[in-house]
Amino acid sequence: MRLSTKGRYAVTAMLDLALNEGKGAVTLADISVNQGISLSYLEQLFAALRNKELVRGVRGPGGGYYLTRGADEITVADIICAVDEWVEFTRCGGRENCHAGSRCLTHSLWDELSEEIFNFLKGISLADLVERGQARIEAAKEKKAKVGSISSQERAA
Repeated sequence: MRLSTKGRYAVTAMLDLALNEGKGAVTLADISVNQGISLSYLEQLFAALRNKELVRGVRGPGGGYYLTRGADEITVADIICAVDEWVEFTRCGGRENCHAGSRCLTHSLWDELSEEIFNFLKGISLADLVERGQARIEAAKEKKAKVGSISSQERAA
C-alpha cells in the first residue's frame, strides 16, 4: 500500500483534534508541537480538510480548529480522500491501460484490493482510534501495576 506522508499526517492531525474534542479549539501550533509536524505542512493539510468540511477554523484569541462533525462520524477514508490521497494498487491508476494500452491480466485483483482497503479505512472512525488508544493506555497501566505488585511481593518474601 502506498500511503504518503500527507495522508498519514492528516490522520494524525485529525486524531489530535478528536482527542481534544470538547476542550476548545486546537491551534495548528499545538498540533505541530504535539505531533512533530511542521506548521507550514499543517497549514496545507488543513486548507484541504477545510475545503472538504471536515474541520472549521475560528480566528482570534482562543481560536483554532474544531471537527465539523463528531469523531464517530469522520472516517480515516474521509480524511485520506480529503487530502487527495487514494490507495490504488493498479499500475495504471484505474485507467485500465496497464498492459500495452489494454487492461492487464491482474487488473481486477489489484482493483479489488484497493476497494477492500478503502472499505477497511471507511470502517474506522476517529472515535475508534481514540478508543483504541485509550485501551492501550489502560492495558499499559494495568501491566505496570501488575509488575509493581510482583516486585513488592518479591521484596516482602
